Amino acid sequence: MREILFVLLSFLIFPGFLFTAVVGLLAGWVDRKVTARIQWRVGPPWYQNFVDFFKLMGKETILPSGAQKISFLLSPLIGLIGITLTSFILWEMNLYPVRSFIGDLIVILCLSIFPSLALIIGGSASGNLFASLGVSRETKLMLAYELPFVIAVFTPIVAIRDIRIGSVLTYQMNNGMMFTHHLSSFIALIVAFFCMQAKLAFVPFDIPEAEQEIMGGPLIEYSGPPLAMFKLTKAMMLFALPVLLITVFGGGMRFDGIQALFSIVKYLIILILIILVKNTNPRLRIDQALRFFWLRMFPLAIVGFIMALIGI
Repeated sequence: MREILFVLLSFLIFPGFLFTAVVGLLAGWVDRKVTARIQWRVGPPWYQNFVDFFKLMGKETILPSGAQKISFLLSPLIGLIGITLTSFILWEMNLYPVRSFIGDLIVILCLSIFPSLALIIGGSASGNLFASLGVSRETKLMLAYELPFVIAVFTPIVAIRDIRIGSVLTYQMNNGMMFTHHLSSFIALIVAFFCMQAKLAFVPFDIPEAEQEIMGGPLIEYSGPPLAMFKLTKAMMLFALPVLLITVFGGGMRFDGIQALFSIVKYLIILILIILVKNTNPRLRIDQALRFFWLRMFPLAIVGFIMALIGI
């Protein structure tokens, strides 16, 4: 009973929901602040994302007349639970590598798809034309970036011949970061980074939610707490997905001595790169995004994977 209570508290507080939500909202503030400075604006205070979240939680939930109500209301929970479990497992593996189990990386990759599936389910259930267009774009984009992303993440696994995250972390503790130790992992990191940008639906891959074109796409009919949960899910993804890349390619998140500061620096570097890509590129059309992932990222991921197979 005590073990069950401990796992439940870990899932709800640290390193689970509350921890990921707080850091994710702070990361969202860094995004808004850096974006504002690039555009010669001041930007919001650090607590603005928290205020926006609680303000949405206090507003009324308006249900569209033609919506499938159960699917419409449950889909935000699907995405939120998926990204919470993703972050929880990632941090458990980083904090306690000995708890790693065979196939944990596969579980994380499956759970990381949940936020996109939630958008697809929710947008489809809303009955709105613009939401349906956003769902169509989200589905096509997900089919384009998921395969290169999976291949890229599995490239270091092939290099060390072990599918457990704990083994990847132990290998990097003894030999250095994967992307500095193997050329194949460096190539895979580049592919995974651009795929992560698409998973976050950040420019230039914010095609499904393009506010100037389709007014938010799948989110157009959402309001109140369901919209707050979607916003929170995206903020949590901004924390969890870079941690996934650091875990697989960058030596993991360690908290022994100076490594704690180094872990924070690694996360901030990836976060700043995400923000810079977001603010220095125009939005792509859906056909351009598909060509980018299928004709550039997918072949590049295959090259990295083959190089890992032959030990490069």
